[in-house]
Amino acid sequence: MAASDLYSKYARVWLPDGVEAWRPAELTKDYTPGDRALCLQLEDGTNVEHKIDPQTNSLPPLRNPDILVGENDLTALSYLHEPAVLHNLKVRFVESKMIYTYCGIVLVAINPYESIPIYDHDIINAYSGQNMGDMDPHIFAVAEEAYKQMARDQRNQSIIVSGESGAGKTVSAKYAMRYFATVSGSSSEANVEERVLASSPIMEAIGNAKTTRNDNSSRFGKYIEIGFDKNYHIVGANMRTYLLEKSRVVFQATEERNYHIFYQLCASSHLPEFKTLQLGNADDFRCTNQGGSPVIEGVDDAKEMCNTRRAFSLLGINETYQMELFQILAALLHLGNVEVEERSADSSTILPDNSHLTVFCELMGVAYQDMSHWLCHRKLKTATETYVKPLSKVHAVNARDALAKHIYAKLFSWIVDHINEALRSAVKQHSFIGVLDIYGFETFHINSFEQFCINYANEKLQQQFNMHVFKLEQEEYMKEEIPWTLIDFYDNHPCINLIEAKMGVLDLLDEECKMPKGSDDTWAQKLYNTFLKKNDLFDKPRMSNKAFIILHFADKVEYQCEGFLEKNKDTVNEEQIIVLKLSKFDLLLELFGDEEKPAGSLTSRSKMTRPVQAQRDHKKTVGTQFRNSLHLLMETLNGTTPHYVRCIKPNDLKSPFMMDPMRAVQQLRACGVLETIRISAAGFPSRWTYQEFFNRYRVLMKQKDILSDRKQTCRNVLEKWVQDQDKYQFGKSKIFFRAGQVAYLEKLRSDKLKKACVRIQKTIRCWLARKRYLRMRQAAITIQKNTRGYQARCLVVFLRRSRAAVIIQKNQRMLVARRRYQQQRSASITMQRLLRAYQARQTYRKLLYEHKVLTIQRWVRGWLARRRCRRSLRAVVYLQSCVRRVAARRELRKLRVEARSVEHFKTLNVGMENKIMQLQRKVDEQHKENRELSERLRTVERSRAAESERLGREVERLRVAEEESRVKADGVPSLLEQLSFLRQELETTREEKEAIQEQARTYRADTDKVVSELNENNSLLITEKDNMNQLIQEQRQQIAESKAKDGMQLESDLREERDHYQSLLSEYTHLKERHADLKEEMTISVITNKPGHRRTDSNYSSNESEGTPSSGFAEGRNSSVKTPSSTRSSSGFTESETRSLRGDDASHQDAVDMSVLLKLQRRVTELEQNKQTLQRHLDKREEAQQDQVQNAEKQKTAGRAELDLEALKRQELESENKRLKTNLADLRQSLATVSNPGGKTSTTNPGAKTNPGAKTNPGAKTSTSSPGPGSAPYTVLLEQLNSSNEELEVRKEEVLLLRSHLVRQEVLKHNKEAYGEMHKMIHLGETPPKEADGSTPDYHKLNEDGELWLAYDGLKETNSLLVSQLQVQDKRHEEEVEELKEEVLRVREENRQQQQFLSQSLLLPQEARIEASLHHEITRLTSDNLDLMEQQEKQDKMIRKLKKQLKVYVKRVEEYEASGQMERVAPGPEPRSPVGITRKERDFQGMLEYRRGDESKLLKSLVVELKPRGVAVNFLPGLPAYILFMCLRHADYSNDDQRVSILLNSTINSIKGVLKRRGDDFETVSFWLANTCRLLHCLKQYSGEEAFVKNNTPRQNEHCLCNFDLSEYRQVLSDLAIQNYQQLVRCMEEALQPMIVPGMLEHENFQGVLGSKPTGLRKRTSSFPGEAVYTVDSILQQLGLVHATLIQHDVDPELIKQGVRQQFYIICSVTLNNLLLRKDMCSWSKGLQIRYNVWQLEEWLEERGLSDCGAKEMLEPLIQAAQLLQVKKKTEEDAQAICTMCSALTTVQIVKVLSLYTPVIEFEERVSISFIRTIQALLKGRVESPLLLMDAKKIFSVTFPFTHSPLALETIQIPSSLNLGFLTRV
Repeated sequence: MAASDLYSKYARVWLPDGVEAWRPAELTKDYTPGDRALCLQLEDGTNVEHKIDPQTNSLPPLRNPDILVGENDLTALSYLHEPAVLHNLKVRFVESKMIYTYCGIVLVAINPYESIPIYDHDIINAYSGQNMGDMDPHIFAVAEEAYKQMARDQRNQSIIVSGESGAGKTVSAKYAMRYFATVSGSSSEANVEERVLASSPIMEAIGNAKTTRNDNSSRFGKYIEIGFDKNYHIVGANMRTYLLEKSRVVFQATEERNYHIFYQLCASSHLPEFKTLQLGNADDFRCTNQGGSPVIEGVDDAKEMCNTRRAFSLLGINETYQMELFQILAALLHLGNVEVEERSADSSTILPDNSHLTVFCELMGVAYQDMSHWLCHRKLKTATETYVKPLSKVHAVNARDALAKHIYAKLFSWIVDHINEALRSAVKQHSFIGVLDIYGFETFHINSFEQFCINYANEKLQQQFNMHVFKLEQEEYMKEEIPWTLIDFYDNHPCINLIEAKMGVLDLLDEECKMPKGSDDTWAQKLYNTFLKKNDLFDKPRMSNKAFIILHFADKVEYQCEGFLEKNKDTVNEEQIIVLKLSKFDLLLELFGDEEKPAGSLTSRSKMTRPVQAQRDHKKTVGTQFRNSLHLLMETLNGTTPHYVRCIKPNDLKSPFMMDPMRAVQQLRACGVLETIRISAAGFPSRWTYQEFFNRYRVLMKQKDILSDRKQTCRNVLEKWVQDQDKYQFGKSKIFFRAGQVAYLEKLRSDKLKKACVRIQKTIRCWLARKRYLRMRQAAITIQKNTRGYQARCLVVFLRRSRAAVIIQKNQRMLVARRRYQQQRSASITMQRLLRAYQARQTYRKLLYEHKVLTIQRWVRGWLARRRCRRSLRAVVYLQSCVRRVAARRELRKLRVEARSVEHFKTLNVGMENKIMQLQRKVDEQHKENRELSERLRTVERSRAAESERLGREVERLRVAEEESRVKADGVPSLLEQLSFLRQELETTREEKEAIQEQARTYRADTDKVVSELNENNSLLITEKDNMNQLIQEQRQQIAESKAKDGMQLESDLREERDHYQSLLSEYTHLKERHADLKEEMTISVITNKPGHRRTDSNYSSNESEGTPSSGFAEGRNSSVKTPSSTRSSSGFTESETRSLRGDDASHQDAVDMSVLLKLQRRVTELEQNKQTLQRHLDKREEAQQDQVQNAEKQKTAGRAELDLEALKRQELESENKRLKTNLADLRQSLATVSNPGGKTSTTNPGAKTNPGAKTNPGAKTSTSSPGPGSAPYTVLLEQLNSSNEELEVRKEEVLLLRSHLVRQEVLKHNKEAYGEMHKMIHLGETPPKEADGSTPDYHKLNEDGELWLAYDGLKETNSLLVSQLQVQDKRHEEEVEELKEEVLRVREENRQQQQFLSQSLLLPQEARIEASLHHEITRLTSDNLDLMEQQEKQDKMIRKLKKQLKVYVKRVEEYEASGQMERVAPGPEPRSPVGITRKERDFQGMLEYRRGDESKLLKSLVVELKPRGVAVNFLPGLPAYILFMCLRHADYSNDDQRVSILLNSTINSIKGVLKRRGDDFETVSFWLANTCRLLHCLKQYSGEEAFVKNNTPRQNEHCLCNFDLSEYRQVLSDLAIQNYQQLVRCMEEALQPMIVPGMLEHENFQGVLGSKPTGLRKRTSSFPGEAVYTVDSILQQLGLVHATLIQHDVDPELIKQGVRQQFYIICSVTLNNLLLRKDMCSWSKGLQIRYNVWQLEEWLEERGLSDCGAKEMLEPLIQAAQLLQVKKKTEEDAQAICTMCSALTTVQIVKVLSLYTPVIEFEERVSISFIRTIQALLKGRVESPLLLMDAKKIFSVTFPFTHSPLALETIQIPSSLNLGFLTRV
């Protein structure tokens, strides 16, 4: 690829800069070969020209694409050079706040100068077990990789941490050791990892100090080996130290401090134990006040002193040793204050009363005179004599300082040795991981011997680093079969030879030290003579003869020769050492005693600590010691797999997250990072797998170019787009690219995507333009249409208004005319009316007068005429009577004469009969006519009476009218007078009215004014009322919120308490298991030491460590199970166990709680009383049983008729039993249908018989409410009850008939026998017997009479039965009639009330009527509701009663089935039908009896050896729990508290043992979780407490525990269930953990949607080859397996929901934690993938009906994080939307996701820093946790809601496979 292709217009390059090192620029013109300058534009818009060197023709380095900026690995960059590395580090550190970055195999760590929350335990857990390339760069990732390679490759590892002072080396090394201590833990010895961590504060106190660059700078190098056993647990550690800066003890530069321990001592001088040290402020001592900065901001030296002393104690250094250490350190402070007085130019002295020297001598236990003398003198030895030479003041001060430095160095070595001794383990070390914390390359203005040694060590480490990088590159190329070409890299071997080779710098220095008059100047001249102009790496400064220059790999360094010889010799006056050895101070003697020990007496560990032992180490030069120790270190490192951590100091101001580019570049060059980049760039730094390359650059291919062989496809694409074959190589699994090729391919890909985008934009814009045109055209048409319509509507409106105006005018005119006409007409009519009224009144008066006159005349004339008529009539009547009397007398005489004659009589009698009959008929007819006439007459009379009555009323009315008219006529004049008077009154009234109206108007105005004021006041009052109501509502709302908040707070407190309790329980269990393990180890050791004493192991023994602490029974702690091979005492223990337990009890006897003893005493008293009561009941029952036995013996003499009756009854009842079974099956089916409306039917117990006790599966979902009327069970129950009643009545009749029939058979049989005997007698000639009267009986007649009697008896019984039935029916009919009458009365009363309410409501207004009707309706509905509730209660009672009756019937059926006769009566002469004999079954009480001591066999078969998989799966769910409870019931029934305690304690301990042995088996844990919960529920269900027995059947209530209260054991079982659940969660977590990250994050369901970015050297590949690939389907399968297993073992549904909720929390927390720690996962496409995976999890919940278990809420943080990756992140509105949306995420998490957001394609944009700051400002007030990660190890508190079991205990069958034949059902 030509340079003109890369350096084209708009290409971006880097320009060197003196301030920022490199500045970005952009080409404004294409470059052509031969140009002498490049036209560039800087970011600030400045145009510059960059001159090109004509000799080298080197162009400025190119910039990487933005998509590659900020990568985790610098090797992922396409262009690998210095500016790209610096820019990538700056972007990550300053913008993304990331301090770690990979650079191939090196971890670059930048000191943030700020505490950041990335080192917590949750971060450690997140990195534990992860591959190094899977997570973001971190020191924990390097530590995990080292730990994993140690376990995988069986090779020791080393972590090399280097960097200059203040870069953070010590902190990085400390965090690496913390990671090992946290992840691995200790194997057997306690607190090994804590002791390893405790060494850090000690070494920091004695070896760290404040410098100008770092507040906690390590002034020595150390290499810590952390030892591991075969299980890779920490067993110990060892520390080596290098080149302690002893000069700091007596000298500190400005703004620096001495070692921390001195300031800690001064800060703690006020403590009583430090009073004897006579310390004070740090400013009072010369050794601590030279720097002028005795205090470090933010550090409390007194508190640090406490930490240091605590660390000493943890490492086994007791208080005595500590005080001796502090005594020596205090003596050094006083020694530094000793003043030397100058006596002469060559001599000096110390005053005899020097207080500091006095204190020094007292503290060190030496003589004052000796020490003061030898501080100012020295002894010189020659071959013949020895003499003492005084020292000058300068040499005396140097001798004093040398002594202080030597003592501190000895003390430092002693502390290191004791730390190693404390960290040494007796367990054999299998492997180790070394952590090297050593100084980096240093260059100062003045460089001395210390800098020379430091840079020498860095040269050795850089050589090892280069060789290792070269080796890795070579292995990679050979593995991929790439042609190997030699890579040229910098080899610093010549520089190392210059320093350490024979006659090198160190050898010349040692040689000069041996010379008697050797000096720094002579040594410098030797260096010049030896190396100057002979070695290119050595040079001499121009202006100095006391310095030399060495060209190191990092930079040139000028060293000042002054002080080299003195520091290399490190001489101490031997006489001073002899004075110290004469001390009485033990520790001081120990410090200097090893100088006289031979080398052979040192331990091997001491040999490791000191590389080359000699008889006197202090006589060896420092350079020689350092070189030897460095060689040993390199041998150790070469024998391990190294891991490199390079620490960078970003700035010298210690400002957080601010980078100085020049300082950073300097350190990058010094630490070898750029050399690593250069080595990588020399070969093929960019490496892609074929699949990754295909996914990323698929856009460069056409459809026809894609082949099935991915490798060939990639070859074709590269050959097409990259013509130069040398730019890439094809390996076995990867494609290798030269530097810059990935950027070129990215440019091609970007151009292709841009062209595609342009085409898409063109098409979209065309479509949008056409759509806009069509929309505008349609809009124009619509506007025209609407305009025209508007104009038409306006015209219509005008026409309508015109017509309306005409009509209005017409009507108005008509109205005026009509009004005028009406007025005139009204006036005319009024006048006419008044005139006609006057005329009518006149006419009326006249007519009235005439009418009255005529009436008077008429009445007078009538009265006169009637009087004349009556007189004439009386006269005529009187005349007629007189005449008729005369005629009658005359006729009477004639008749008397005729009557006296006979002839006349005969004549009269002729035809008399006919006449009589005719007369009779006539009389009848006459009667008939009379009746008709009478009827007519009555009718007429009635009509006439009515008419007369009407006429009377009319007359009366007329009379009244006449009276009124007369009265009115008399009152006319007075009325006229009144009329005139009224007119006057009217005028007066009118005037008064006007006055009153005026007053009224005035009053109305006043009233209106008052009303307006009142309205205003009212409005104000209403406003105040509204405000008060609003205030009241707010107060109510606040009260409600406060109550809700208090409730939530109480609930949260309860949840926290439950979590705390369960966490404590978990910790208690862990400690108990640990105690048991230690006890087992002690037991094993005792057995090993004492072979004669053996003890049989028992899995069921109950000891204090596995006891039940909350049990109220003291016997529970001393209970155990009998073993077959041991003899037990009366309490169930062997003699040895009894003695041991008695010893334990004796040791704990004082700790017995008196309240427990009192409680037990009260319990014993109650039990004795209950025992006496039960004894009395038992005696009464025995007496009643004896009476029943006597009665039964009396009844055994019954006749054969009764036996036949029982046999027939049994047969009938068998058939009845079959029918009842059928009905019972129907009833169960209907009840199951109602109780499982969702379609889930209960499965009956497969192991139990079909009987009423065989209930449905207890794990199935049952309904707790009674079936209502109209439901299927209710109908079936009623039908069965009715049929049962009918059958009962029929059976009663049949029994009566059968009884009569049997009696008849007996009589017939007796008669037949007698008849047979008679025939026999006749046949033999004998005389039959005679009766009392001597006659022979007629047997046929007797037989006939007997049959008639039997028939008559049967008819009589039938009639009586019919009569009774008729009576019952009559009674029922009468009851129904009474009910109907009551109903009619009730309906009438209700109708009356309705009519009354209707009449009342009609009088009310409409609103009141509606309100009254509503109130009435509510009242009516309430009463109806109450009636219905009463009916429902009655029906419920009836249902319960019917159920009881049904159970009674079923029980009778069982009894009838079980009953039978063992033998039959001997058959008579007639044959009888055979009857089957059935065995009578026992009525089991739901108990299992076992012998004392069988607990071990029971638990062995039922708990220990029971395999849930394949065996227990076929049992009844919860069968072990039921069996144990049935055994417990028998122990309770026997009133044996010891058996109860032994059984429960042994059961709990056995379950714990099973969980301990097979705790990693999920099926076992879930199986025993289900059984533990079932046993707990059984203890509750049969406890007799009202809250638990309300759903029990009467039979189950009979099975309740009667003697013991086991509520305390319920708590113990609850704790056991909690432990079991926590173990279950751990099993689920272990199974899910490896699937979550690959399935939820890494696996892509949408292949090829968005290609992945290059990942650099740290590929996301598995550290273990052949590792399984997990997808989200794997997670769903695992969840389904767990759910199916829990369902199979009949775990409580509520517990299953809690387990699913816990699993989803684990998925969410692990996924979110990895998302927050992986920058490559924070992209838009990954958010899409996460949301799809979450949707699949939610679908899984929906399919299994677990949507309401709270699992979806657990996924909310993950859902919001995925949404956060996909939403828009630019404006402030977007920030507010994000703050509202991400309510489940903390501020730290939101900011972290936004900081990690990485574009995968060029069209995405990074999140700006300003937007992140806006988010932080909006979320500033949120109260939340400061932690970054979710607690993936959190286990939610679990609850065990009570679940009732409908299973009857007496129906449980024990499978034979359990081998429990020793149990007996009771």
